[in-house]
Amino acid sequence: VQLQASGGGLVQAGGYLRLSCDASGRSYAMGWFRQAPGKEREFAAAIRWSGGSTYYSDTVKGRFTISRDNAKNTVYLQMNSLKPEDTAVYYCAARVFGISKNDYDYWGHGTLVTVSS
Repeated sequence: VQLQASGGGLVQAGGYLRLSCDASGRSYAMGWFRQAPGKEREFAAAIRWSGGSTYYSDTVKGRFTISRDNAKNTVYLQMNSLKPEDTAVYYCAARVFGISKNDYDYWGHGTLVTVSS
C-alpha cells in the first residue's frame, strides 16, 4: 500500500483545511496522525473502509471529520476551527487488519499544516 497525503498549508486560527490521502492499495482502515515540533506523533482520527465507522482523539473530536471515498481510494480529513496548537506535520496511515489508534502498517509522507494566531 502506498499513501500520498496532500492539502496542508498555512491558515489563520479559526480557519479550515481539508487534507487528502490517496491510497494505491486496499486496507482495512485508514488513520490520520500528526506530529508537532518537539512532540511525539499522536493519533487524530481513523476510519474503516467498509461501513465508514470513525474514531477520533479527544483533542480533535468535534472539529475534525474523517471521511472516505471508496471509489477513489481516498481518505479526507476536514479540519475546522483550527487552532495554533493544531500546527503539525500530518500523516496518513493504513492498517491491514482491524482499526486502532496505533500499530499501522503503512505510512505516507506527511503534509505540513501551520496555523497562525
